[in-house]
Amino acid sequence: MYDVVVVGARCAGAATAMLLAGTGRDVVMVDKARLPSDTVSTHGLLRGGVVQLSRWGLLDRVFATGAPAITQVLFDIEGDSKVRRIKQRAGVDSLVAPRRYVLDELLADAAVESGAELRTGVTVTGLLRSDDGGVAGVTGHDANGGHVELPARLVIGADGRRSRMAGLFGAEKLEQFTSPCAVFYTYVSGLAPDTYAFHIGKDRFAGVFPTNDAACVWLIRPTPLLEPIRTAGSDRSKAFVEQLDLLVPELGERVRAGRITERLRGTANLPNYRRRSHGPGWALVGDAGYHRDPITGHGITDAFRDAELLATAVDQDDLPSYEETRDVMAREVFDLTRALTAFPAPERFVELQLQLSDALEREADALASFPELTALAA
Repeated sequence: MYDVVVVGARCAGAATAMLLAGTGRDVVMVDKARLPSDTVSTHGLLRGGVVQLSRWGLLDRVFATGAPAITQVLFDIEGDSKVRRIKQRAGVDSLVAPRRYVLDELLADAAVESGAELRTGVTVTGLLRSDDGGVAGVTGHDANGGHVELPARLVIGADGRRSRMAGLFGAEKLEQFTSPCAVFYTYVSGLAPDTYAFHIGKDRFAGVFPTNDAACVWLIRPTPLLEPIRTAGSDRSKAFVEQLDLLVPELGERVRAGRITERLRGTANLPNYRRRSHGPGWALVGDAGYHRDPITGHGITDAFRDAELLATAVDQDDLPSYEETRDVMAREVFDLTRALTAFPAPERFVELQLQLSDALEREADALASFPELTALAA
């Protein structure tokens, strides 16, 4: 009998397992994937996510992987560019955008250091139930087809946007809308390693997040306007650069001067929702419980915030407080995401971005003030 089974061992799941193991719980995390492995992500951590890594004693480890410290941000509004230094606030003075196969493995390793058990290649297909109907563990199979049964006092679903656990738990969506946007991104070598870049114009939002081995270059637009890329087949990367040349010539020129190192990736019309995220013997964390369009660039920070909120609620034996606090803290960014995905006129889009910036800075301050659950060894 485990205290906690965490299904999913990436950002949200590994962080939750790390924190709970650090409080003395007997934790096992399982994932159907073999780690390290990649996953869809635009990588950029905003201040709140960096604050969490710093508080957990992991920020220096992230930088040690070769993920560059981001010390300035370029804002380009219809060709008018300004560069701003990142100021000290909430205990940090830089940002970072690690590759997911690097970050996820680092967090999983930290969870194991804290005392959690990690089992990869495990697919969860069902639940164990207690006599009163509450969740009492999981069943599934390993990579060889062998039966797996893990009884636990609490099962946490951290298995992402297509969460099977949410379905098994019967976790209803409390609020939802579908984004009318699409995003495409690739990796380009030779771009500035210390600068986040944001390019804003009519019906377009593009940017650069430097990662460990290249820079993630992305483009977000209303979905119909990205048909030239969506329909380009094997020439998608070429079509992506052509769109940058047309929409953001300065960025297109820099991409052409560099080298595209990986295939183009993308997604469209993503669901935005918050789910009921706790019940008898179960909880959801990360994208399994709450998800927004990447136009607000906040997914990893969301995962880190909610991991700590959930671990605190478990530690205090008060699961309802987790969902209540999450919903309060997520409210403003969720509403701003809806407004930004509508792609209002550039002037209004910039106003919303400024509101977003203020909201994220306040969130970083709040995260910095959280009481410590555990301290990892250096």
